[in-house]
Amino acid sequence: EVTIWERTAKQLPAASPEERAVQEALTAKAMAVTQLLHHEENRSLIWKTESWQKKLSELEENHRITDKILLVKSIAVLTSVVILFFLSNVIPNFELGIGWIAIFGSVVMMILSGIKDIEEVMHKIEWSTLLFFAGLFVLMEVSQHSGKWHTFVRKTAKCQLTTGLNQMGLINFVGMKMVDVIKLVPKDYQMLVALIVIVWCSALVSAFIDNIPFVTTMIPVIVELAESPEVCLSLRPLVWALALGGCLGGNATLIGASANVVCAGIAEQNGYKISFKYFMKIGFPMMITTVFTAMIYLLIAHAGAKWNAPDYSECM
Repeated sequence: EVTIWERTAKQLPAASPEERAVQEALTAKAMAVTQLLHHEENRSLIWKTESWQKKLSELEENHRITDKILLVKSIAVLTSVVILFFLSNVIPNFELGIGWIAIFGSVVMMILSGIKDIEEVMHKIEWSTLLFFAGLFVLMEVSQHSGKWHTFVRKTAKCQLTTGLNQMGLINFVGMKMVDVIKLVPKDYQMLVALIVIVWCSALVSAFIDNIPFVTTMIPVIVELAESPEVCLSLRPLVWALALGGCLGGNATLIGASANVVCAGIAEQNGYKISFKYFMKIGFPMMITTVFTAMIYLLIAHAGAKWNAPDYSECM
């Protein structure tokens, strides 16, 4: 409506006093409506701010810690579980697996908290999230085994992977292509190209494939690349590029990281549905910005300042 009035005022001839008066009246009306809209927007912003403050105060009032003894028990059980997680990886003959440690911690927590109605607890468990993680780690294990099979095929029959996801060798295939590109570059520029290729490929792949199986599968590929006699690269910069790309790339889409899926599930349970498109509209530009910043840092530190640079005399 404001645009129509402004356009009409501009198109009116201003030859006579009456025409100028009409033109001024239309311009004044457009300005008045514009000021009214700005006023309403400011009121809406203030209302939203007050609404969030009110909700925050309600959360602090309704969900404050009332049982400090139970809080201490929870912290003690959580700390014990985390310590056992670390011990299971440090002690060689530690028989208790990670899954059993988690179950043991949950059972102890239920006993200490005095829960009697187990059905209420089972109802509050996010089964969809648990099934997601179960399928994720199954996929990760399959990807690792199929990656070894793909490497065997490349070394024996010199074949390329053509069936992609049917053989679950997609991640390893991407990694091998990255390695092939880096090996084509002269040794003086291999670190520069390797950092750019690894950080951006890791970010883009992690945006649509969960970063946990991708990084897990890419680690042996990166190690093999650093040890290859065809290149002159240090392992540490490559690992940093993989870690930054895989971590920041998971922020691009809803399925890019496990934390995104968990948060979306909790939000949907509370009536706030986060769609894939809505998340990507905000997350993808943020991912591009953060990955570009990480790339600049890697290039300055490792390609420019030569941090952790290899001994080029040994590469000749």
